[in-house]
Amino acid sequence: MFDAERHHYQVLNIGWKEQRRIYGVIIHVDIKDKRIWIQRDGTEIGIANELIAVGVPKEDIVLGFHAPYKREFTDFAVG
Repeated sequence: MFDAERHHYQVLNIGWKEQRRIYGVIIHVDIKDKRIWIQRDGTEIGIANELIAVGVPKEDIVLGFHAPYKREFTDFAVG
């Protein structure tokens, strides 16, 4: 799901596995105040690592899935 107007982006897992419904957010990223906020990262490699690999500075990435008081202990922006 991409909402370029409000800068919300999600990758979802939707479907069926046998008789069971599957629905879940794999990736949720927002752009706020010119920073990339990673709200959910269910990938193995890590979206932050991929962003850094293509040249996005760590100070432009916020790990929104961490509590605000924990963010200061990361190498990324705090908010």
